[in-house]
Amino acid sequence: MAFNHLPAGAHDALSALSVSPVTHSVSMASNQLPPDARVPPSPRTVLNRLTRGATRATRITHTEHLPPRIGRHADWPARIRPEVIDAIQATGIEHLWAHQARTSEHALDGESVVVATGTASGKSLAYLAPVLSTLLDGSEAPNGRGATALYLAPTKALAADQRRAVRALAAPLGTAIRAAVYDGDTPMEEREWVRQYGNYVLTNPDMLHTGILPAHARWSSFLRALRYVVIDECHAYRGVFGSHVAQVIRRLRRVCARYGSEPVFLLASATAAEPGTAATRLTGVPVVEITEDTSPRGELVFALWEPPLTELHGEQGAPVRRTATAEAADLLTDLVVQDVRSVAFVRSRRAAELIAVIAQEHLADVDRSLPSRVAAYRGGYLPEERRALEGALHSGELLGLAATTALELGVDVSGLDAVVIAGYPGTRASLWQQAGRAGRSGQGALAVLVARDDPLDTYLVHHPEALFSQPVETTVLDPDNPYVLAPHLCAAAAELPLVEDDFALFGPAVADVLPQLEARKLLRRRARAWYWTRRERAADLADIRGRGGAPVQVVESATGRLLGTVDAGAAHTTVHEGAVHLHQGRTYLVEHLDLEDDVALVQEANPPYSTTARDTTAISILETDTEIPWGDSRLCFGSVEVTNQVVSFLRRKLITGEVLGETKLDLPPRTLRTRAVWWTVTEDQLDAARVNPEQLGGALHAAEHASIGMLPLFATCDRWDIGGVSIPLHPDTLLPTVFVYDGHPGGAGFAERAFHTAAEWLSATRRAIASCECEAGCPSCIQSPKCGNGNDPLHKRGAIRLLGELLKGAPVSGR
Repeated sequence: MAFNHLPAGAHDALSALSVSPVTHSVSMASNQLPPDARVPPSPRTVLNRLTRGATRATRITHTEHLPPRIGRHADWPARIRPEVIDAIQATGIEHLWAHQARTSEHALDGESVVVATGTASGKSLAYLAPVLSTLLDGSEAPNGRGATALYLAPTKALAADQRRAVRALAAPLGTAIRAAVYDGDTPMEEREWVRQYGNYVLTNPDMLHTGILPAHARWSSFLRALRYVVIDECHAYRGVFGSHVAQVIRRLRRVCARYGSEPVFLLASATAAEPGTAATRLTGVPVVEITEDTSPRGELVFALWEPPLTELHGEQGAPVRRTATAEAADLLTDLVVQDVRSVAFVRSRRAAELIAVIAQEHLADVDRSLPSRVAAYRGGYLPEERRALEGALHSGELLGLAATTALELGVDVSGLDAVVIAGYPGTRASLWQQAGRAGRSGQGALAVLVARDDPLDTYLVHHPEALFSQPVETTVLDPDNPYVLAPHLCAAAAELPLVEDDFALFGPAVADVLPQLEARKLLRRRARAWYWTRRERAADLADIRGRGGAPVQVVESATGRLLGTVDAGAAHTTVHEGAVHLHQGRTYLVEHLDLEDDVALVQEANPPYSTTARDTTAISILETDTEIPWGDSRLCFGSVEVTNQVVSFLRRKLITGEVLGETKLDLPPRTLRTRAVWWTVTEDQLDAARVNPEQLGGALHAAEHASIGMLPLFATCDRWDIGGVSIPLHPDTLLPTVFVYDGHPGGAGFAERAFHTAAEWLSATRRAIASCECEAGCPSCIQSPKCGNGNDPLHKRGAIRLLGELLKGAPVSGR
């Protein structure tokens, strides 16, 4: 029997340096605290109010105080136009911080540069000063449209937010700066104006990939004059998504060269390790890094919060803690009652909706005017819904927001006093990014990390040094992944015929991938070039966000109204028949999922439960790339094929998570070819670890769960990006084997990172299990929220002994 742990990211495909982690006080438009700024209560005062009472106080496991810091100014670079300096100074900014000035100098020198300083340290101004100055120079050119710049954001919300900021900053410059958003929400009638007249175009990698590059001839005048490409929040481009974006950027550079331009890349990230190396890998050009943060910052109080145990028992009778969702909803309620402007960051769309609903219900008991000042913000909303929420947050109409990572990246939410993070977001980079959303107007800020009942969260709240004494993770991406490279070669050939001179641009794997594309009749060689041979759009071959195809539309059956969308890869687990779907505070039940037409029909309902999908997984080894002996054990890395099928769903009580029942489902299986790390043990090792045959399956399964939960400490992944399978006798190894694999076609670099840090990773895993106070295993150590086998069987003590025996053979150099 195989025990599986499937990543959310796998569903997307299963179908066809060191920066100080602190908050800062500077936003793009303000290098000083405005004189009329709202003065919030101090973060210590807010935390004291939240912890009143004996039961609340005991939930704090650690409090970290990051003191304020004084900033350091620098002179304005001589080549910044006086008009631009005047426009910036009109916002109240008299001088640049030193890191802003250094970034601007590199940009004006024609050097690509990444500024990797803290949240709200003025990174936007660091690249906008030289960009606006250059655009202003170009506007005075006697002929042509002058210089242009392209801005890339990972989310539509960030691009829209930046347009507002740029237009406000450049207003004194008149029509010289024509900033416009060009994305999927841009009306068709506006798109032609943007192409012809926009000189600062804000978009995202998706639109660059599918809309701009395939139609480059229509963008020729813009591309011919392209001087700068701004890549904001560049740490977001990691894993498979980052690898796709890296190839999109190479296609952009190739098309620009066709029109005679060679743009300078300006990158920004609040949280990145080795930012110069990562930026160079992303863009393919040498990038200078600026990491010294010279901006001031207010005090940050960061509390680690562990919800209490309840009287309930979960799967296999394990003790259950109060959920992070319920705890975060209570904290958000208390903060709003105190008039503390707050955001609660959550891991899923469903949790965002649920927290907002619970907080609204609690607030109605306090003051009938308060529920309307709390809302949810997540992906899948219609464009007009997102814009309305962003506007309400900016205006202060909203006091509290429950948000997914759709609001994490860069959106200026100045004036927030507190951030509640419901569950470790997967990486330290994301943790500090979310914490940095508060305190952006110069005041102090409070951040609270609420632990989920999960091995990693439990480990972190009791080992604060893992958060506060460690640098953020190195960004992992692999542009040479053949699953990524192949469709982009097709897209590039459709844009301009491929020639051998292009090989160096796209990487060393081109020579191996091109013959495969020829054999599949996707590309055809004529003379010295390769051409796209099909009628369909080549750009459609690459699903850069790994959504697994067209999004599934969620439609209200009674009215035909479109409520929103769900990524195709997540449809099997989130909008299967019988699933509970939340939207804008309303609850719906899924009546039917039509996978052919990509439609889920729902009806409004009010069930007293949530739903969780269950699945089964099988795995086979395709190729072993590397194998290292660990005593009698073997640690391996290579290619695998994973077959997954959603087979049922559980109904769980709201708030408590108690299981009410299970319903079977009939959905088709999906396969994934990816990369994995795996380890084996021998019979002698099992005897030495005192793990008998009856305990073996549970011991392997428990070690698998815990190791997946701990991997985000060692790789820039979320536990939902990876999956696992444990098998007492695997047919390919003929030994007890545990696999951990990337949930994306061709791999994302996470399993490879696990392979190279295996001794540290598995040692931390063993410590996390052993330090848990439970007797037989619980969600805080070895149970998984997404286990396809209902967390059965699991054997805690057997896992501890088995991992101990395994680690005895680990190479000394790796310890």
